[in-house]
Amino acid sequence: MKKFILSISTVLCLSIGISSAASASSNTYTVKSGDSLWKISKKYKVSINQLKSWNHLKSDQIRPNQKLVISLPKKAAAAKKKVTAKKTKVVKQFTVSATAYTGSCKGCSGITATGINLKKNPKMKVISVDPKLIPLGSKVYVEGYGYAIAGDTGGAMKGKKIDVFIPSKKKALQWGRKTVKVKILN
Repeated sequence: MKKFILSISTVLCLSIGISSAASASSNTYTVKSGDSLWKISKKYKVSINQLKSWNHLKSDQIRPNQKLVISLPKKAAAAKKKVTAKKTKVVKQFTVSATAYTGSCKGCSGITATGINLKKNPKMKVISVDPKLIPLGSKVYVEGYGYAIAGDTGGAMKGKKIDVFIPSKKKALQWGRKTVKVKILN
């Protein structure tokens, strides 16, 4: 009987140790097919730049089965969700030249540099930026367009130029070229 109790105690101790290790590893995420840094950043309420920093990534490319470190504990993420009255601060503000684009032009995939599928998310507010000026994943406010995410890049996006995503080609052409104020938010 003593051997049986000793065996049960050992099994219990081992399972407690295993479950502790499992909860400690909950700060990692295994990339699935179709994932992007943008999707993962939204899921865990962190920025793309944080994900890249925590995982020493030099680009936005990730691959299935890749393990990513998520440094924000789930309890902190849940507490952050509850704080809805948090004020948004303007980190930086400047004037840019803004044009518009669609995700369905000839030769366009409709997938942004951060992995957002514009064809599946036509109501999403996304802007294309020069990441040296506006970091990818940043929340922004664009005068005349509204709140958006800096989720795309483009060959013509150098310096103080942005492209705003508009799903309709007709409305994108109506946008034309405008000089607008952009606010980068925290």
